[in-house]
Amino acid sequence: MARKKITIVGAGNVGATTAHIAAGRGLGDIVLLDIIEGLAAGKALDMSESAGVYPFSGSVSGDVEWRQAAGSDIVIITSGLARKPGMSRDDLLAKNAKIVQSVCGHIVRQCPDAFVIVVCNPLDAMVYTAARTTGFAKNRVMGMAGALDSARFACFISRELGVSCGDVAGVLMGGHGDDMVPLPRYTAVAGIPLTELMSDERIAALIDRARNGGIEIVNLLGYSAYYAPAAGAVKMAEAILTDARCVMSCCAWCETEYGVGGAFVGVPVVLGATGVERVVELDLNDSEKKAFAESAAHVKSLVAKIDRML
Repeated sequence: MARKKITIVGAGNVGATTAHIAAGRGLGDIVLLDIIEGLAAGKALDMSESAGVYPFSGSVSGDVEWRQAAGSDIVIITSGLARKPGMSRDDLLAKNAKIVQSVCGHIVRQCPDAFVIVVCNPLDAMVYTAARTTGFAKNRVMGMAGALDSARFACFISRELGVSCGDVAGVLMGGHGDDMVPLPRYTAVAGIPLTELMSDERIAALIDRARNGGIEIVNLLGYSAYYAPAAGAVKMAEAILTDARCVMSCCAWCETEYGVGGAFVGVPVVLGATGVERVVELDLNDSEKKAFAESAAHVKSLVAKIDRML
């Protein structure tokens, strides 16, 4: 059986880390692309040489030429400007929309059957841009954010409780921003509801930290996070390539689901061989419905700006 092919666009911190994790997971042949001459090739060579220490199947190559992406099964878009201190994700809207639009033009020409996973910000609006530009079926275009936000929430919970992070299953919905909607009622530690293990006050504090998890790292590093976002993107790609049918949060198209009425927004989904196989609809209470509706409205306002730009 032929190995799968994954193209990662952007050889910066997120892209290079995504390539390294994907190679280590043995997902297939990895192509790393970047417009800077030598950047992707150099990082890909370094990764390839690391296989002499910890072997992995599949190859890792880097280039500036899009023809190397031909026939890719999955394309992960990490290219775009990253946040700096004082910037919101929304501040990146216009510049990154143009970058994503250009990238997606290449995807249509070189790998028209690929699934597309978007990582760059503002995430939900960039997923919409990718879907609009490619014209691909909406189950084939998705965004990484929910996997990242859930991972951050799980990390903070595990540290608070002194338990394994792998035992925490966090659920978040809404846009990837300050108005994301963590759901403690549906978050559990080894099957035990979080609400049984932690006070409402501590849960609220961890929710606030999860919402501000991205800027916390930006303020510490001076630039955006990359290890956890890369891991989230690879987890999604692996679920599709292996038909794992994993249930995880990601940015996906919602029409009638949750009354969204047509938008890409963070929801729990089933990811498998056909991409987003279905949206998992939870029974939200009134306060959760209100918070999700407000978050979805913010996403739609960004999309309206995209429509005026492109």
